[in-house]
Amino acid sequence: MKANSTREASSYTVEALAKGLRILALFSEKRPHLRLTEIVNLTGVPMPTAFRLVATLESEGYLERLPDGAVRPGAGVLMLGFAALRGLDLVQTSSVILRELFAQTKQTVNLGVLSQDRVVYVARLQSDSVLVTANITVGSTLPAIVTSMGKVLLASLPDDELRKRIAPSSFAGTWGPNAIRNMTSLKKELAVVRERGFAYQDEELVSGLRSIAAPVRQNDGRVVAAVNVAVPARDFSVEQLRKQVLDPLIAACTQISRRLGNS
Repeated sequence: MKANSTREASSYTVEALAKGLRILALFSEKRPHLRLTEIVNLTGVPMPTAFRLVATLESEGYLERLPDGAVRPGAGVLMLGFAALRGLDLVQTSSVILRELFAQTKQTVNLGVLSQDRVVYVARLQSDSVLVTANITVGSTLPAIVTSMGKVLLASLPDDELRKRIAPSSFAGTWGPNAIRNMTSLKKELAVVRERGFAYQDEELVSGLRSIAAPVRQNDGRVVAAVNVAVPARDFSVEQLRKQVLDPLIAACTQISRRLGNS
């Protein structure tokens, strides 16, 4: 009976999906990133098939390509379950620091990572202030171009990577009155973000919301996440955000970065 059940279950298997999942299962603490040849050797999958599978997983945000050509799990993996999100090293490493920032500012604090052209919220501390984005939870995603965290993360990318992630469809949708609407404007904004080291969101996501974000860097200096503090626009001007929130925000991001090995 058991053998029959096993044969019946295997008859419904989608082999390409199974191979893709096996590739994702290869990554671990000891193997945080892999080259295509290593994936081929570990799985026994032919090189052309492995190439197509990796390209598909990368395009869907489940794998992320590193500058040296290797790949590692991407932010898309984070969206597969809230329980997994809460167990991430990044979230665990930053949780106490985020709570301290929340206590200092008494405003909503978020931690996010980049997945394709969207920001994935991996940690969130909601203030008592009434925010128009109160329905955002861990696992929510928003377009990177209309969020302060998204602009920080996009500003860290080289131009060719930015062009791969941001398409005309990235600017579609109904957003706030100050939303960026084209690549030319976005590049100008990102240049400013790179120069000053932090980003604002000034009623770009929705009317009535402002935020300020700064980068989190890992040991090799790459930006791997961003932290923002979101406030009601009626209570904070952009200048007030800079004066009252920027210093504790930068301090928090610096602490998290140091815990990730950044000097």
